[in-house]
Amino acid sequence: MSFPTHRPRRLRQSPAVRRLVRETHLAPSQLVLPVFVREGLTEPVPIGSMPGVVQHSLDSLRRAVADAAAAGVGGVMLFGVPEVRDARGSGADDPAGILNVATTAVAAEVGDALVVQTDLCLDEFTDHGHCGVLDDRGRVDNDATLERYAAMALAQARAGSALLGLSGMMDGQVGHVRAALDEAGFADTILLAYSAKYAGAFYGPFREAVDSQLKGDRRTYQLDPGNAREGVREALLDADEGADIVMVKPALPYLDVLADVRAAVDIPVWAYQVSGEYAMIEAAAAHGWIDRRGAVLESLLAIRRAGADAVLSYWAVEVAGWLDSGARA
Repeated sequence: MSFPTHRPRRLRQSPAVRRLVRETHLAPSQLVLPVFVREGLTEPVPIGSMPGVVQHSLDSLRRAVADAAAAGVGGVMLFGVPEVRDARGSGADDPAGILNVATTAVAAEVGDALVVQTDLCLDEFTDHGHCGVLDDRGRVDNDATLERYAAMALAQARAGSALLGLSGMMDGQVGHVRAALDEAGFADTILLAYSAKYAGAFYGPFREAVDSQLKGDRRTYQLDPGNAREGVREALLDADEGADIVMVKPALPYLDVLADVRAAVDIPVWAYQVSGEYAMIEAAAAHGWIDRRGAVLESLLAIRRAGADAVLSYWAVEVAGWLDSGARA
């Protein structure tokens, strides 16, 4: 009677053995919490399509980031929702605009405990909802938008942001912003390039979260979901322009791109577990169709396993609590 020569199951026989030989680990410091702050609020407002996530007031934002710091997460990414929008997104670089005011408050609250990060894009601030300014034919004007990004970068850096998340997918945005920051004395400000950001179907809840005014789509500047090599090319270009970190967004539908980008660059690679990914797991769990904690942890492990050094996730603080209490991921 023949018996197996190779017995891989030896390394799965107990929780202690499985922990010891695990190839991919998850830690609170690898997680970044995206947070929304809305101008004019006195109390947080729940986001219907994202159970457990809210639009914050300035006061509730301070409490939320303090909780994030206490949980040991690596950073918080701030998104601002203004009361008034216009065609050029004037509120984006206004020192009194909601995102810059919130950044100063958060930096004062937790700037020594975690990395304060800000979304650098115009879509929340424009009355047309696009990530840049429009030309006289209604198209996004790449180079005019770069000037707005430079102004926005300086405003965010002055407000106290340590890391700027360039999410607009304009050609040359990293180099243009880097030059503007360096010239103004902000050489230490970190640039995270949303290099491989795909024009997909997983952003719907986020658009509710920021009260997006978008009509149409962003397919002329975000990537086609069928293109993997193009995502790698964009990451290489951004690294060459001076990006400190590159990112793939969304995460789970683009794990192949994430792995390819990780193999192609020698700087940190992050991924954004976007609102649609969050909403799908929450909805399925609410119906009792999946184990919520197990699915959340497994999804984050998959992103880490594919090559992400850090993950933006709306579950960041909750997961950090699980990890701290011994629920090993």
